[in-house]
Amino acid sequence: MRSVVLKSGMVTFAAMVASVAVAAVAMGLQGQVLEGNALLLSFLCPLFVAWPVSAYNYWQKRNLTHLHDQLAQAHDDLAAAHRSLADAHARLAMRASRDAMTGLLNRESFFQAVEGAHRDGEACHLLIIDADHFKAINDTHGHTVGDAALVAIATAISRAAGAHLVAGRIGGEEFAVCIPAGHARSDVAVAEAIRAEVAGLRFLAADATPIALSVSIGGATFAPRLAVSSVFQLADKRLYAAKSRGRNSIVTGASVASSVAA
Repeated sequence: MRSVVLKSGMVTFAAMVASVAVAAVAMGLQGQVLEGNALLLSFLCPLFVAWPVSAYNYWQKRNLTHLHDQLAQAHDDLAAAHRSLADAHARLAMRASRDAMTGLLNRESFFQAVEGAHRDGEACHLLIIDADHFKAINDTHGHTVGDAALVAIATAISRAAGAHLVAGRIGGEEFAVCIPAGHARSDVAVAEAIRAEVAGLRFLAADATPIALSVSIGGATFAPRLAVSSVFQLADKRLYAAKSRGRNSIVTGASVASSVAA
């Protein structure tokens, strides 16, 4: 408010000076002297005209500037809210697609990824991985230790498979990995890396008792004429073949199993 009064006063003063100067020149051209009522009017006219007009204009300008600032702030707040909403949406999407315990893709998301690749005609290899003797771990050491063992196994699978392969938890103690046909490592190499990584884990129970962890792995390859469900059934059948070999082993269609007695 003070700035409006100050600026309006300056404009009014300038207008009064200009008014007196113009009136003095005009009177001088007529051979007269600016004085009396003429001088008074030269002061009063700018005072009653320039003051309210300039004050109104500066007041409106101040209000417009304030509104512009409010609009800019509202725009910034809206942009921040949009970013926050996008981040929240991304987090929700991530949570919806991930297994809460292990962080791997959940069953639905893994199947969607595999079915999408199959629809696009991309050849790939499927590995189904099952934790060996998992019921015995739960029965002996409790479900908390069993859950920790699953997390350790999931971490080992992720580490051995690498960041570029799709990995998921598709059942209680069952995991799966999808390997593109053109991948640098074969399905057998990836399966062996996973088996060895899990077997090399040093896992301890709550009382520091060492617990040996291992997995059995069955593999199958997608083909255009095979349905996704058929490939899963074939990989699952080979998983049970690996179990029957004594566990901690691999059975795929590409090679004879690698097997290490549990």
